[in-house]
Amino acid sequence: MDSPHGASVTAENLGLKGPRGWAFRGLDIDAGPGSLVAIEGPSGSGRTCLLLALTGRMRPTEGQAKVGGLRLPRKMAAVRRIAALGPVPGVSELDPAFTVAEHLRERALLQRRFDGSLRALLRPRAERTATAQARIDAALDAAGLDPETLPKAGRTSVRDLERLEALRLSIALALIGGPRLLAVDDTDLKLSDAERAEAWDLLRSVADSGTTVLAVCSQAPEGAITLRTDSTGSTHGTAARPATGEAASEKTATGDTTTEEGTADAFAETGRA
Repeated sequence: MDSPHGASVTAENLGLKGPRGWAFRGLDIDAGPGSLVAIEGPSGSGRTCLLLALTGRMRPTEGQAKVGGLRLPRKMAAVRRIAALGPVPGVSELDPAFTVAEHLRERALLQRRFDGSLRALLRPRAERTATAQARIDAALDAAGLDPETLPKAGRTSVRDLERLEALRLSIALALIGGPRLLAVDDTDLKLSDAERAEAWDLLRSVADSGTTVLAVCSQAPEGAITLRTDSTGSTHGTAARPATGEAASEKTATGDTTTEEGTADAFAETGRA
């Protein structure tokens, strides 16, 4: 059952193949709205390809999936409209030359331009500005980022942010549009143990608020639905749901050998939107 906000994510025997081999294959998952899903595995094992496939940015080669009731790959464009990307290298990276305030203003303007109704666009400027600021404030609060605590407040450049601060900013930007699904790549990259715990606490809070979260990592936290990719092309899904505390059941699939080059080729071959 789907919800008005969070998007369910289901897949059966999902796979994506590039010119040199499978990026991932044999994926089965059944995650309800508001789930925290961790995509765990070593670099080059197809984690990012899987993340982008489930958010409508890459076209699967085999199998079927649904996100928020929208079937992939037939409804890829519709899935992209309800799914937002946090940090994904090469796809949705922060501009290091931009300040925090510039990133936030740009995202709010884009949100108003492409997602706003004609009636909203015709509202008085002061009302539009107040609405945009309210969106920004709510997203920052959800991401746990207070610009006033940064070295130069909103004028702090992205290049001067700590890794965890940059992660919080990327998530805030993604949340401005009120997505039903949030996708985050390299969640625990270059984080200390304490920072990693903070990052997962943040993503759990987003999921608890109703937004389904997909997060690529090297080590999944306890209680998350876990999809494991490895160098043999296998994908393992654990269908536990933290929100209900139900017991986990494990689904295992095997496939052809996945190489780092094969993953990169699949990334380029299928294209990104």
